[in-house]
Amino acid sequence: MTTHTASSAVTTVYVEVGSKRVFACALDWPGWCRSGKTEEQALQSLADYAARYSAVPRVAGVDFSAESATTFEVRERLPGSATTDFGAPDRMASSDLDPLTPEDAERLTALVTAAWTILDRVVAGAPAALRKGPRGGGRDRDAVFEHILGAETMYARKLGVRQRQPSMGDVAAIAALRAGILGAIRQATEMTSPGESGWLPRYAARRIAWHVLDHAWEIEDRSVVKEAPLATGDDSRVRVSFAEVLEARSVGECYPHG
Repeated sequence: MTTHTASSAVTTVYVEVGSKRVFACALDWPGWCRSGKTEEQALQSLADYAARYSAVPRVAGVDFSAESATTFEVRERLPGSATTDFGAPDRMASSDLDPLTPEDAERLTALVTAAWTILDRVVAGAPAALRKGPRGGGRDRDAVFEHILGAETMYARKLGVRQRQPSMGDVAAIAALRAGILGAIRQATEMTSPGESGWLPRYAARRIAWHVLDHAWEIEDRSVVKEAPLATGDDSRVRVSFAEVLEARSVGECYPHG
């Protein structure tokens, strides 16, 4: 496997500040983006997720140290939008305008592909029915995956790729949609403005990988795993999820809390 090397132990981030929510996003690590009510909380949440995110560069063959990567340098602060407050990063950073080298494009596409790989593994291992929130809310596994496919069909259009939304069971169509997205990122090495399509390749990689991972982690957090029955015969106990461990943190972004 080819190993791509990160350029610095310091992680450069930008902060997107809405009226209700703040996102902190790693500029060079697509998908590593978390939120909080304040900048401090968003950066803390980003640090909390370093170990969980480390699976992505590991699958991609990109060097990443979860310990050293949490030394953050805030490169830019951007005003948020209604989308920010709803729960999705919405702003392109100034550095997204920098030309994308072929090496940069290879690295970005490797990380986005790794995020998809992780999603596919999580979906394959998850139960069809996911644990509901306290008010009974939340999509089940297949509905979450179909939501991702619908979003990516729209995201692809921002890169000039137009395809029908694939069905969950259509492996070939899903692969074609993903290949179209990756191809558009690779071909955008000379793009320095969004143009008519709407998204620059760096932002596209970051937004797409974030959405994939946010929902992959949602599925993991809401997967109910029965333990061995207790001595009393009560088999209702379930394993504590990552979401419960970080109950006071910002665990979910895009996905709704029941």
